[in-house]
Amino acid sequence: MMTVPSTINGTAQNGGFTSPTYTTAASSTTFPNGKGYVVSAKGGTQPGSVDVHSASRPFSLLASRPANVRTLPAVNANGVLPNVPVNTYTLNTRKGVTVLAGQASVNASMKTQINVPAGADLADIANLRAMISAHIGALSQMSAELGETSATGEI
Repeated sequence: MMTVPSTINGTAQNGGFTSPTYTTAASSTTFPNGKGYVVSAKGGTQPGSVDVHSASRPFSLLASRPANVRTLPAVNANGVLPNVPVNTYTLNTRKGVTVLAGQASVNASMKTQINVPAGADLADIANLRAMISAHIGALSQMSAELGETSATGEI
């Protein structure tokens, strides 16, 4: 079950983000298989120019799942799976940002998408969990570097 925590402990970034925190609140969403959240307060150590969610400058997260979780089809007469459906789960974050002083905000966005082959949830959950653990761990450990890449365009 994907539920965004009520307090997110952000990761360190250059530019004054040493221990940022974000308080979230449930929000409505038009996505029928999703849960929406907005950042309603900020805390910790981060620049004062960071703002919380508003209609004209969003700071929101959307967790979603497939409309219908797919299962494995039966094997064919030769004992082979004809295809393996995939169930996709996502976490989307969007933040209104300034691109030029005096201009309207534009949304920046970030998406993590998990594609789970049907059947793997039953036959190989440990390796799915290992994949997710490594991916999220890498994102967490690379947080400042990802921020620098966003600023410089260099990998």
